[in-house]
Amino acid sequence: MAPDLTAADAVVHEPTHRWVDLEQTDPDHYRATNRRGGELRVGAGDDADFTPVELLLAALAGCGAIDLALITGKRAPATSLRARAEGHKIRDEQGNRMSDLQVTFDVAFPDGEAGDAARAVLERTVRMIEDRLCTVGRTVTVGDHVRYRTTGE
Repeated sequence: MAPDLTAADAVVHEPTHRWVDLEQTDPDHYRATNRRGGELRVGAGDDADFTPVELLLAALAGCGAIDLALITGKRAPATSLRARAEGHKIRDEQGNRMSDLQVTFDVAFPDGEAGDAARAVLERTVRMIEDRLCTVGRTVTVGDHVRYRTTGE
């Protein structure tokens, strides 16, 4: 009998451990659930649901945007913050993968001294996001072998 991969069984008491469960809801659709009970629909690309590649891009943009808002927000909250993550899905001798990944931020701060302070640290903040802060981007850049396995049956 295969082990039950429910949220209760997946709890690991290590502060570094993260997990998401994924369950098929029909042949081309899945539901991802996090430990806080949040849910996200995942699809094969034939409807509005995010594909796994789009989720990777969203994770890159979201990770960077959150870091950017946290750092610059200590000086002034952004009046607008948008991010676009993009790249090319290719197939080569290394298999299917994304290449030429890039995240572009479009951010504005209020007029005045606080906004000027936020603008002054913006480029340095983006470099820190790329070089060491964004866990998602750093994982993609540094790379780590992903092991796929089954539970049996």
